[in-house]
Amino acid sequence: MTVRSNTLLVAAIALLVAGCAGQNTHDLLSKTTITAPASDIAATHQIFVATTRQKATKDPRQVFDGDRSLTTSYARVDVTVPKSHQVGAIERAKGSANSNPAKDFTAKDVAFYDGAPQFAKAVGADIAMRGDRALVFVHGFNNGFDDGIYRLTQIAHDTKYPGTPVLFSWASSAKTTGYLYDRDSATAARDDLEATLRMLAKTKVKSIDIIAHSMGNWLTMEALRQLAITGDRDLGGKLGYVILASPDIDVDVFKKQMIRYGKPTKPFAILLSGDDRALKLSSFISGDKPRVGDYGNAADLASYGVSVVDLTKTKGGDQLNHAKFADNPFLVQLLGDRLRAPAGLASDEDTQPIENLGQGLGKAVGSVAEIVITTPFKVLTIATGG
Repeated sequence: MTVRSNTLLVAAIALLVAGCAGQNTHDLLSKTTITAPASDIAATHQIFVATTRQKATKDPRQVFDGDRSLTTSYARVDVTVPKSHQVGAIERAKGSANSNPAKDFTAKDVAFYDGAPQFAKAVGADIAMRGDRALVFVHGFNNGFDDGIYRLTQIAHDTKYPGTPVLFSWASSAKTTGYLYDRDSATAARDDLEATLRMLAKTKVKSIDIIAHSMGNWLTMEALRQLAITGDRDLGGKLGYVILASPDIDVDVFKKQMIRYGKPTKPFAILLSGDDRALKLSSFISGDKPRVGDYGNAADLASYGVSVVDLTKTKGGDQLNHAKFADNPFLVQLLGDRLRAPAGLASDEDTQPIENLGQGLGKAVGSVAEIVITTPFKVLTIATGG
């Protein structure tokens, strides 16, 4: 590799961080506890966790760090959301400052489980209590354990998801230079994610919904591919929505994964954006090969039985437009509208709920924008502002 190529690679990786994580520190727990009046707290969310990270020993406040474990660990983190929270945002204390529950997302308690049976019992009880649904979130590149916890909390809160949130946290190094390490970590976690999905399917859950972001889509698709190989791709009929946001997957690899998986029978959506600068940099790192998350041929992807939602003309909350699904207030509410309706009552052909919501929330966006939805059946364009 030439000096110029090395320089470009380092610059690309350094810029890519802006689209995936925004914190310089990855402490989840504060040094000291700051109390806040109950009137300043909007909600407390219990986030169940399955992770292939090692427990943090150098800095216990991280809870789990970026080193890989050969086994899966289990935990639950209770997170408060301030009443001042704005939809699409993750309010966090800056630097090493303690979180103030009146202003910031704050992790209050962490419970550890001895193993899979104890975790399965706890998460199963929560699923039964909350309405027999679970939402599994798989984070992306350069995410600390804290990033995944807070992003899932924000998604669960802003979408008003009616079930149990479960974070699958693989061992991202949370470093700007860790792209290749992270990709290997995601690959190493395939069996663990598959086992976690099977565990959830053995509870009384009726629907297991999945949202994956960025590099987490590679891991998710590999786990789904493995389920298909065993003849249980729908988890005994319990697989619900599959939402792949900004997939950092080579297009040809994704096509082969979908060929093995087969055409989905439940709503299966790809959220992409042609102005996703993070994925353009990822494409450069990967030899200038197109990534699914910024692929320009929606009809090509839809031919594999998926719905493709093009967010190119909507605004993102980060400078690289890499997390629109969660940080754009309109889009996260649109996502919530779909998630609150069980997948068994929806289909990729059914776009009426999306169209209605687009008309209802369009003026809140504040600028002219549109969403283009390409399904195996038709193409729909929704104006979201005016």
